[in-house]
Amino acid sequence: MRFFEDIQVGQRREIGSFTFTADGIKAFAAQFDPQAFHLDEEAGRKSLFGGLAASGWHVGSVCMKVLVADGQREASEMVARGEKVGVWGPSPGFRELRWIRPVLAGDTISFASEIESLRASSSRPEWGVLEARNTGTNQKGEPVFSMLAIAFVPRRHKSV
Repeated sequence: MRFFEDIQVGQRREIGSFTFTADGIKAFAAQFDPQAFHLDEEAGRKSLFGGLAASGWHVGSVCMKVLVADGQREASEMVARGEKVGVWGPSPGFRELRWIRPVLAGDTISFASEIESLRASSSRPEWGVLEARNTGTNQKGEPVFSMLAIAFVPRRHKSV
């Protein structure tokens, strides 16, 4: 994971893709969002979604999964090159969550993350704060998901 000083506004990363299966959609929904159009193909077809639809929370969770996996891959590559890895802090939250289009069984969603803003933390000089737009696009090139994530990023050079 990169340090604050190594990140620039506008940097974009393709972070991974995921195919949503009917079984996966139903399993997630049964545990976390048990609405009929997430649990039953016929109910999904009769809904405004037109098919078995993944919960938006499922889509967001998968985005987090591929984001973490991409970060772990990047960190492993940095270690292999002998570089120091920055350990990111917690996230104070996110804004602007959008479920733009339904994600249906069989859809493959490609996720990306683009840095929208960077600033030094006013209360913790050893940290920077970034905002990144995380998005998901289906196999047709249509946007399906978007959120503005906020994260604390360690600074390589601590300012006082």
